[in-house]
Amino acid sequence: MQLGLSTFRQRFPWIGGDLQTLRDTLRRVDLPADEGRPLRIPVPALPSGAASAGELLAFIDQPEGSAVGVVLLLHGLGGSSSREGLRRMGLALQQAGFLVLRLNLRGADPGRHLAGGTYAARCNTDLLPVIARARELAAGRPLLGAGISLGGTMLLNACLTGPGVLDGLFCASSPLDLAACSASIERPRNRVYQRWLLQRLVRQTLADPFGVSELEETSLTGSSTPRTILDFDSAVTAPRWGFADVWGYYREASPLHHLVKSQHRMPKTLLLQAEDDPWVPAAAARDLADQIDPSAPISSIFTRTGGHNGFHGRGGCWGDQLAVAWLKSIVNGRGDERSGGRKGTD
Repeated sequence: MQLGLSTFRQRFPWIGGDLQTLRDTLRRVDLPADEGRPLRIPVPALPSGAASAGELLAFIDQPEGSAVGVVLLLHGLGGSSSREGLRRMGLALQQAGFLVLRLNLRGADPGRHLAGGTYAARCNTDLLPVIARARELAAGRPLLGAGISLGGTMLLNACLTGPGVLDGLFCASSPLDLAACSASIERPRNRVYQRWLLQRLVRQTLADPFGVSELEETSLTGSSTPRTILDFDSAVTAPRWGFADVWGYYREASPLHHLVKSQHRMPKTLLLQAEDDPWVPAAAARDLADQIDPSAPISSIFTRTGGHNGFHGRGGCWGDQLAVAWLKSIVNGRGDERSGGRKGTD
């Protein structure tokens, strides 16, 4: 209500967490032609040396008239700058007057050919150069972030490197505890989801034009094909990003406890989480909200329904509307300073 929005109500026939999650897959999203202007951003080699320096591909969506600020928009696991949900959020932000920078993370199409390797939940050596380039584009205007699912986790981890990385942040359905999310996606009810994600991740990894190591190829093909996200992260993500093992990766790249310790150093941040998200358990976001000081600039909104980055309501995607309202409140300086650390439920 402080942001001028009504509470979220799911719309028929997208009832329940699974249908909310799958809506954009089951029904085509009507979007205009992609007219984003490509921008290549140099990034260094992976910390482990598993991939050399390269470039990430982003697309600039320019609003009509002068931009009120710049929003760096990040996709989630298995996504890209062209995914329907991400493009829809980008269009909503663009129409609200923001210049939007839609980034393809390392390994994601259509920038697969520009850098070897793949991304991770904490990929600061890739993300901080992108943020620096986005700060140049902002030219004194506010630089904000918006992340969908794992994209929000990455932005949270980037902001934890020090104050002033971003001027504001919105995260939708973003994992705060990677081990809990890995266990959640392994539940029997999520078998189809996990198979779909793994197929995309393995295909994306093996399509690397710079090649994969013999050990990685052995771990990803034939009888050794990963059966869980944990298997994939153990074989690929953790070693590529310099972690001793998958549990060290999950521990260090999970923002939950780091956010509690560094809560007052964060930009104004809003976390949106549905209680019926089939992928990301709401418990970690609840734990964070319970441990945040009322004066800290981190707020949480919990909805009873909405699925994983669904939030499809009667007036369209409520999550997109919330992202616009939150980031505009920061730019306009009209965010309720007393709302830091609060949690709300619809």
